Amino acid sequence: MTMDMQRDAPRDTRGARLAVSLSGTNLARASDYNQRVVLQAIRSSSETTRVELSRMTGLTAPTIANITRRLMDAGLVKEIGRLQGPRGQPAIRLTIDALGCVAIGLNIDRDHLTLVALDLAGQVRGRISRDIAFALPEDVVAFVADGLDPLLAEAGVGRDRVLGVGVTLPDDLGSIALPGRPETYERWAELSVADLLAPMLPWPVLVDNDAAAAAIGEAQSGAGLGLASFFYIFISSGLGGGLMIDRHYVEGANRRSAELGLLPDVTSSRPGALVQDVVSLSALMQYLARAGCDIDSPSRIDPADPAVKRVIDRWVEDATRALIAPIVNINCLIDPHAIIIGGRLPDFLVDDLIERLTARLAEMRLPAVAPISRAAMAGDASAIGAAILPFLDQLLPSDAILMQAGRAA
Repeated sequence: MTMDMQRDAPRDTRGARLAVSLSGTNLARASDYNQRVVLQAIRSSSETTRVELSRMTGLTAPTIANITRRLMDAGLVKEIGRLQGPRGQPAIRLTIDALGCVAIGLNIDRDHLTLVALDLAGQVRGRISRDIAFALPEDVVAFVADGLDPLLAEAGVGRDRVLGVGVTLPDDLGSIALPGRPETYERWAELSVADLLAPMLPWPVLVDNDAAAAAIGEAQSGAGLGLASFFYIFISSGLGGGLMIDRHYVEGANRRSAELGLLPDVTSSRPGALVQDVVSLSALMQYLARAGCDIDSPSRIDPADPAVKRVIDRWVEDATRALIAPIVNINCLIDPHAIIIGGRLPDFLVDDLIERLTARLAEMRLPAVAPISRAAMAGDASAIGAAILPFLDQLLPSDAILMQAGRAA
């Protein structure tokens, strides 16, 4: 596989916007952008033709021919025969070469680690996960070192097909106090994750917030694919959020937008109470532990157990109370097309939470309410979103690709 569009180091331009940048472009950047648009058009279709690509993208037939030739030379697109029509020369059918390259996604959370290999079509080809409470940096290094080769073997590719690595983790991983957190966990606040993993990963490494990556992944391959804007609520060991506007992730001035979990819980009488003190897997597991339910993982919650059912019903009701004010603010301040709830909360609990939130909002008679739905991507959303980051950085379209960033062409 030739990868002439690959760069030596990733850029940090995801937050830049053409509308406010006053940045120009040049022919090379415009050509790169057109190539990315065509690749995404092919990627979003099970199969297509050059004529259809010209219609979808507005590019001329000669431009489409040149771009598809380059993509095939790079091993990213392949021909799969001809489309038989009523007259004339049958059109050549094109599709993505899913294993033309893969990207690796690593999610580091306070209670688990997940490593995935994602192909160019957006399908998970390999997955390794480990439940580990408050994994220290050396634990993560060992997890990646032990799992990388088995992961690629499961995916059916060699290291030469790896485009890059995305790593996601919660903001303030080492500094937010949670029950059971060891003092040594503060080391996460003082190190560079990219530098930590560099000896094992000889590819570009991009690091991002876990909720942001989950939202981006949902926009690329999930329920957000057809939405211009949505707010993503990410429930994991903590609580995060992601805001997509005009299909662009909005970072905020300090890259701290959509910090849902750090909002005050206005329904609590406890001073300093935060929304994530209730709406998080950590809180849910505390509810179960205090009730004497011996459950060591959210995936093992059995709603058929009457004792467990009583606890989770109480948690869902409390979570609904804590979330309703933030969701009202999201509707009134942002007015998104949808609100999507994802993360590692079991699906049946997500559905219950959505039902109660929707009913509560209906009682409030707001002028406009965004529908709430469950994320299409599974509990590995953050790891999958992490794996999408190298594709976005090197192959898929974004308006930042066109920008000159203040430099002369």
